Amino acid sequence: MNNKIKSLHLGIAILAFTIICPMFASAQVPPRFYWKSLAGGQAVPVIFQSLNANANPLDPSSFIPSDAQVEANVATVGYAIMLPMFDRTLTLAILEPMGRVSGTTTIAGKSYNEDATGFGDPTLEVGYNLIGPKAIKNIPDMLRYEPKFSLDLIVDIAFPIGEYDNDQSLNLGQNRWYGRVGAPIVWQIGPWVPGRRTTLELFPSVWFYSDNTDFVGQTLSTDPLFHLEAHLTRDITEHFWASFDTTWKAGGKASLDGVEGSSLNTLAVGITLGYQINDNLSLTAGYMTTVNDSDPGDMQMDAFRISFTYGWHPMVQGMNRLKSE
Repeated sequence: MNNKIKSLHLGIAILAFTIICPMFASAQVPPRFYWKSLAGGQAVPVIFQSLNANANPLDPSSFIPSDAQVEANVATVGYAIMLPMFDRTLTLAILEPMGRVSGTTTIAGKSYNEDATGFGDPTLEVGYNLIGPKAIKNIPDMLRYEPKFSLDLIVDIAFPIGEYDNDQSLNLGQNRWYGRVGAPIVWQIGPWVPGRRTTLELFPSVWFYSDNTDFVGQTLSTDPLFHLEAHLTRDITEHFWASFDTTWKAGGKASLDGVEGSSLNTLAVGITLGYQINDNLSLTAGYMTTVNDSDPGDMQMDAFRISFTYGWHPMVQGMNRLKSE
């Protein structure tokens, strides 16, 4: 029973481990993000990412300018909550990035050496479980929770209100609407026992973009981008887990004033480590790098991420107070 309760606390804390990832061209949704928790569970993540790439890592279209070398150091604060709706789990999350991006790029034959600081575009995510366990409404339901085969439908939308300078090609805000539709899958492998849990997680999604009509005096258009993510996760102990991660992107051809670029075909691999510090606080750290990046037009990146997440639920907090009395 104690292991089950510990699993409950971890499920609450994992609610928003690194929700920042969908914002970055180089990153991906973290493993175990779409595990379910007790309805009413809430979380606040604080995330830091350091990225090096040949594209703006805050632009999820992965537009690759000529001869680009870009660095970004970004911190993000978010909020997420799980709610029951028609006996299924509804997840709502919002995040706001802030930080610095700098580097050199060449656009239409003109070179730029740029630096931008401030706030990026806030993003809202809405997710709804279609297949899998029903909404977890009480402690007994949480103790019986096993994902087995779970399928969600998610929609993300970014609001183009971040800081933007139309004289620069590198910005924290993107000056256009963008978002995605996806179907994250969690497939349980073996027994659901803390310290022995294993999952295979897949996340196919498609990103869509409106035009940026003022991109250094030109119009930047981007075709839809297909994105497939995969994680093989495994408990190492009751509190410590690891994941092998991979992501593949295809499509997303960009055009500047009607002059077409190349479609993406990007493969990246990485690892993630997660640790539950206490009942409310969790830590994750991850690294990812591209592997098919030898040609000049290929996306090249390295990304390091570390996050602290504080998760809570009124019912669980009440139980902890009773235990401490």
